[in-house]
Amino acid sequence: MMRTQVVGTLRAEDVGKHVALCGWVAARRDHGGVVFLDLRDASGIVQIVADPSQVGEAVHRVGREWVLRIEGDVRARPEGTVNSDLPTGAVEVSADTLEVLNEAEPPPFPLAERADDVDEVLRLRYRYLDLRRPHMQRNLRLRATVNAALRNSMAGQGFVEIETPMLIASTPEGARDFVVPSRLQPGAFYALPQSPQLFKQLLMVGGLDKYFQIARCLRDEDLRADRQFEFMQYDAEMSFADQEDVMAVVTEAVGAAIEATTGSRPGEVPRMTWHEAMERFGSDKPDIRFGMELVDLGAVFAETEFRAFQADAVKGICVSGLGEVSRSTVDNLVDRAKLLGAAGLVWMRVKEGGGLDAPILKFLSEKEQRGIVDVLGAQPGDLVLIVAGERRMANHVLGILRLDLGRPPVNEGGLQLLWVVDFPLFEGLDADRRPIPAHHPFTMPHPEDLELLDSSSGEDLLAVRSQAYDLVLNGWELGSGSVRIHSPAVQQKIFSFLGIEPEEAQARFGFLLDAFRFGAPPHAGFAFGIDRLTALLAGEENIREVIAFPKTQKGADPLTGAPSPLDPPQLTELGLTVKPRPAPKS
Repeated sequence: MMRTQVVGTLRAEDVGKHVALCGWVAARRDHGGVVFLDLRDASGIVQIVADPSQVGEAVHRVGREWVLRIEGDVRARPEGTVNSDLPTGAVEVSADTLEVLNEAEPPPFPLAERADDVDEVLRLRYRYLDLRRPHMQRNLRLRATVNAALRNSMAGQGFVEIETPMLIASTPEGARDFVVPSRLQPGAFYALPQSPQLFKQLLMVGGLDKYFQIARCLRDEDLRADRQFEFMQYDAEMSFADQEDVMAVVTEAVGAAIEATTGSRPGEVPRMTWHEAMERFGSDKPDIRFGMELVDLGAVFAETEFRAFQADAVKGICVSGLGEVSRSTVDNLVDRAKLLGAAGLVWMRVKEGGGLDAPILKFLSEKEQRGIVDVLGAQPGDLVLIVAGERRMANHVLGILRLDLGRPPVNEGGLQLLWVVDFPLFEGLDADRRPIPAHHPFTMPHPEDLELLDSSSGEDLLAVRSQAYDLVLNGWELGSGSVRIHSPAVQQKIFSFLGIEPEEAQARFGFLLDAFRFGAPPHAGFAFGIDRLTALLAGEENIREVIAFPKTQKGADPLTGAPSPLDPPQLTELGLTVKPRPAPKS
């Protein structure tokens, strides 16, 4: 056998055992008479003691990341040399055979526990080396544990795993498609799926009843810390099910994944409506690990003579202990609020005794000043921030400032799951007073609001709630789901609101609408990003840390050089011509 076991399993009870080990040299300490090597494989690290008189003088040449095979006896480390930081730190292996399986050049960056000070592009250029680090090994193994737990949970709940196509027709999903030219049909293109949405609904028409998939999805959208061009999605759909059924299934599956990685299952998951989330936190994905909630000060300023507060909404937050910050810091907060859309930001310091210190106090009555302190629960040493204006803007601006000033690191404060429900069906009106959908056009309106769809009032349409629901974890949107429209009449009504006439609907969604003519059951589903869930469980702020081969922030792959141009013969075979990009306008 090339090896009898992996290095990370060696313990004190193995003392006296003769073993054969394989791995990479993580570190070496050459003391002339004896060489100490830290041998690393996927399971961990163990110390090797190599005596040149026993294994040969070539041991002095061994360098970092050389690939070795070691045979020797396990023995207890001498007193005073035990390494309590390593699971194998109580033992070492005295080598009697050292075989060099492969030499290695020095790596371009240290393969230590973390590489936060190493340029990310360099890490991705040599990703195969980056993956040797214990930090990355743990993350990818944790990801595998999450996948296994999700699969086991869904199978245990009676779901069938089914793969859907990767080459599909282009359909509107809210982002740009990645497209693939057809060689056999020049001028025609496939799209890579942004999600399996339409296919999983077809599976419900097909009578599969309960479907799930860990699906690869692709979206051509701007990248950031929680977004990549290609991502893995937990995807599920149920027939004869409503919102409560789906939320129960997903809560169970996510709970199983959390338990498999942390050892404990989360308790009951709270829920709040979209309206409540926006009013209290200024976000539809609120981070509920900390307070600093948005407070409505409308009653305090109901009779104010201060014109700036004679607005649609006056909202405030209280930042604990920040009352002594510098004026430059406060000015930066004001500039930040203006960049986010506010006309300005009113700030106040809370003094000893509960009084306020602020440039605008001369415009406020004593009653209004006391009301601010009382309603916000402000204490001496706190900083009060107030935004006035259109309600949605005020909520948005204070919601961002709340996160800027109070959001803890992703791995602090535990795992706080939250269901957000009753999203609006439409997010606004366009220039023609036509409603703008907040979700894909197959989301079922709330049954209590169906009659509002017959109203000619744009405001009534904006009041229509959808049967859509999001799962949020520590302020990250894990994923979304909804009850689907299975009624042709309701579906056509939604299409008409969006300006999609029957002919266009047939051209764009004909294969789904045709299927619905043959008996579509009521159905509902959900999908969330496995990359995001794994990142949060691993305590990472960026999903690239839990993906084996991610793209950079600019969508490039430094390892393979993608994206890259095609050779002229390939373009000719596909019937494509690449035009030069026009020069940017001055």
